[in-house]
Amino acid sequence: MKVVAFNGSPAKAGNTYHGIKIVVDELEKEGIDTEIIHVGNKAIRGCVACKSCTKNKNGKCVITTDPVNEWIEKMKEADGIILGSPVHYASIAGGMKSFLDRAFRVAEANDSMLRHKVGIAVVAVRRAGGIPTFDQLNNYINHSEMIIPTSNYWNVINGTTPGEAMQDEEGIQIMRVLGKNMAWIMKLIENGTGFVEKPEMETKIFTNFIR
Repeated sequence: MKVVAFNGSPAKAGNTYHGIKIVVDELEKEGIDTEIIHVGNKAIRGCVACKSCTKNKNGKCVITTDPVNEWIEKMKEADGIILGSPVHYASIAGGMKSFLDRAFRVAEANDSMLRHKVGIAVVAVRRAGGIPTFDQLNNYINHSEMIIPTSNYWNVINGTTPGEAMQDEEGIQIMRVLGKNMAWIMKLIENGTGFVEKPEMETKIFTNFIR
């Protein structure tokens, strides 16, 4: 089994990384392969709503000036996905959001390729805004019919300067429990494959309130 984690912080080894790394360490203890990809230091263009991913159905975004298509392929191949972001104005970091908007749109347009993969969100924050950012990351996971393990509190770790989060004892425990629960869920899915039938995917119904 393989988990790919996306670090949306501009800092490669900042507190978002440390939060992700605690989760990753627990996964590796259970024999799960992991990879952490640094998204936050790249210039990522936002979705331009061209709908080419729906038209082409080739599992790719039409924009090819950044690594997003490489990352989409890694998501497709992975069994589990970690989305990590620092808090910028009580929200997801800009580059990370641009990546997520495009990657999850491509996934939805191509047979919901992330459906039933295991997904979690990890947030690092100085003081406030952690919960809104956590909710925003979870919107992508929920919308894709992914399976979400939980911890014993919201998945937020606190710290200001890089590495300071490693002084947040409760945050460390949250991430550690999250990693253990993610590994457990992934093993349940792996061992249930072939024994428990997956629910059939339904065709999406779209409605609006303008008549």
